Amino acid sequence: MKYYIISGEASGDMHGGHLMNALKEYDQDAQFRCWGGDRMEKAGGEIVKHYKDLAFMGFVEVLFNIRTILRNMAFCKEDLLKYQPDVLILIDYPGFNLRIAEFAHQHGIQVAYYISPQIWAWKKNRVFKIKKVVDQMYTILPFEKAFYQKYDYKVEYVGHPLLDELKTLEPNKKTGYVAMLPGSRKQEINKMLPVMNEVAKRHPDKTFVLVKAKVFDEAFYKEFGLANNVQIDDRGIYQVMSECEAAMVTSGTATLQTALCMVPQVVCYEANPISYQIAKRIVDIKYISLVNLIMDELIVTELIQGDFTVENLNNELLKILPGEKGHDSQIQSYQELRTKLGDAGASNRLAKHLINKFKN
Repeated sequence: MKYYIISGEASGDMHGGHLMNALKEYDQDAQFRCWGGDRMEKAGGEIVKHYKDLAFMGFVEVLFNIRTILRNMAFCKEDLLKYQPDVLILIDYPGFNLRIAEFAHQHGIQVAYYISPQIWAWKKNRVFKIKKVVDQMYTILPFEKAFYQKYDYKVEYVGHPLLDELKTLEPNKKTGYVAMLPGSRKQEINKMLPVMNEVAKRHPDKTFVLVKAKVFDEAFYKEFGLANNVQIDDRGIYQVMSECEAAMVTSGTATLQTALCMVPQVVCYEANPISYQIAKRIVDIKYISLVNLIMDELIVTELIQGDFTVENLNNELLKILPGEKGHDSQIQSYQELRTKLGDAGASNRLAKHLINKFKN
């Protein structure tokens, strides 16, 4: 089969790479044309656009880059018609992907959507477009199936793909290490890293390990004047987490990855002030981190916008170090989180279902 896959960020590239490897096991003739990154390219995909040129977050940022986004969308539509895939697989990235889904549907291309847009948080009316233009939705969060059932739309819950990443993870083996995850986008890192770095300076006896995003080189991070006890590490989040006792994490997929690695964390987020005020008025969720959303309670502290200060971050970090109540409490909740998410094997389950449903 011919697959056209679109992902617009690092986490989607990771999930896309796993899915492609699984598809190749069940479909020997699989061909992939992709919008993604290094993980999808390594899995055998021909990369049309790299996600580092696509990741615009926030209302203001999208407006500033609207011409680029529209050019990318026009090119994608043209490229999709030329390639004529057996199925278009969209991974998260809803602002772009839902428009492409509508276009593909109009031109008779079958559409599968992997990792549902967070329509349960905002713009719930998008469910009606999804019902119309997406042939099959695949969800990864346990509560999403019930949400779609309310709108009489049958989805497939395949489980969370991050569980597949844990198979090779070794238990914590070093103490005194604290992870710093300032994000994978430049605009995130510019806001998050300076504050995290100032916290590191307050703990000269500890080693802080900065998880490097693959799209940036070390020189980019060193421009922030990193503290002497901060090490830049490019091995990836799972390898770093196996050596850490606590973490400071920018909100996103990394919060769930950190929890599944059983590392207590403080979740941080600061957006463009205008984007934040807009989001605050239209987003209908109690929490921003996936950990708290899935558990439906405050498991990890969230320092958002004005609360994200050096003083607050330092105080919350102290509460989750080994020997503190916050450390043990998070570890216990993480065990319950793993149980809620179920078994590993999401990529394999998804690959089998895709082939059975869309193979002519």
